[in-house]
Amino acid sequence: MLSPFATCDLCDSHKNDASGDFRVLPPVFRDFGGVRKFCGPVVTLKCFEDNSSVKAVLDTTGFEETSAGRIGKVLVVDGGGSLRRALLGGNLGAAAARNGWAGVVIDACVRDVAELALLDVGIRALGNMPLPTEKRSQGQIDLPVQLQGVWVRPGDWLYADEDGMVVSATRLI
Repeated sequence: MLSPFATCDLCDSHKNDASGDFRVLPPVFRDFGGVRKFCGPVVTLKCFEDNSSVKAVLDTTGFEETSAGRIGKVLVVDGGGSLRRALLGGNLGAAAARNGWAGVVIDACVRDVAELALLDVGIRALGNMPLPTEKRSQGQIDLPVQLQGVWVRPGDWLYADEDGMVVSATRLI
């Protein structure tokens, strides 16, 4: 079980970090899921206007069993900042919730906003766009990605709440 956290408190504690291990994502992401506060170890994915890999990853188990209990993971998607296609909609959001993912952060758009708001998963994205992607089976998993200029690596920890999102090279809580 994870301890309570606040991103403001995490920033207060790590504001002088010069190592690059603690990073703050810019305030351009909007909430779309039914869960506003989430955290977990990061799985990364890079794809552009093709959500085939997003589906493949969210159809897998989205949590780790630990001695302290189940910990949901966070899928971080570098969608190239595209505002032209939605990389996640109601069906994929439901798969994320069903498979135990703590959250999904997408540097691109989502669709089916009303459906996403009802799901028991955190979802952040740049905006909403009703147009779906093409399916070309392209995408790369588990590599360092950039979201709005901030590096996120597989195995980092992401913390999201009402005040924003931070990323750390190590677990903070």
